[in-house]
Amino acid sequence: MSRIVVIEDERPMRVALTEALTGAGHRVQAAADGVTGLELVLKEDPDLVLLDVMMPSLDGFSLCRELRRLGRLVPILILTARAQTQDRIRGLDLGADDYL
Repeated sequence: MSRIVVIEDERPMRVALTEALTGAGHRVQAAADGVTGLELVLKEDPDLVLLDVMMPSLDGFSLCRELRRLGRLVPILILTARAQTQDRIRGLDLGADDYL
């Protein structure tokens, strides 16, 4: 069973992702902001992080950069409405494995 951390500030999206992934057989934990998400990833050592960009207290870009700075190699998938090319490049340059 894969362990996934979902970090998403919008409750409907967080709940939908959690339910879909749990229904697919994954163990999912979720956080509503970047600081809590960072703490959760460091504590749980998940197999995958699904990460939003625009969040309170610590944005997704900063969270991604911090995980990589700490040497965490967990795959990071950024899921966001920010579709600008420069945002995609920034996310990938900071260490995200993919950007959707």
